[in-house]
Amino acid sequence: MSAYAPSKLLGQVLSANCPSREILEHITSKWSVLVLRCLSEGVHRFSELKQRIEGISEKMLAQTLKTLEKDGLILRTVYPVVPPKVEYQLTITGSQAAEKVIYLIRWIESSLPEIMENKVKTA
Repeated sequence: MSAYAPSKLLGQVLSANCPSREILEHITSKWSVLVLRCLSEGVHRFSELKQRIEGISEKMLAQTLKTLEKDGLILRTVYPVVPPKVEYQLTITGSQAAEKVIYLIRWIESSLPEIMENKVKTA
């Protein structure tokens, strides 16, 4: 049984002590959103993710992957070959999170003209 009773956590994200805040921060970081988006398309190697996500450093990608793996959102598979082969894929929970993130991305992209117009007005 989980150490956290879900019914006691619901609605507590505004509390400073709520453990869901840490997960929220992990999932909604810019780089995590982009990694989840890429992995929603299937299994990727580190180099593929680095190439697809423009602007991410190797250090930041490694850190993001490690965080998402610790949270149980991605699975890291290491193959015993030379040179080393490592692949990343979403877990079931990661797929569920990616689905929500993709919904947000689609909303942002479809609302972008209005958002940009409002940005210009307030500048």
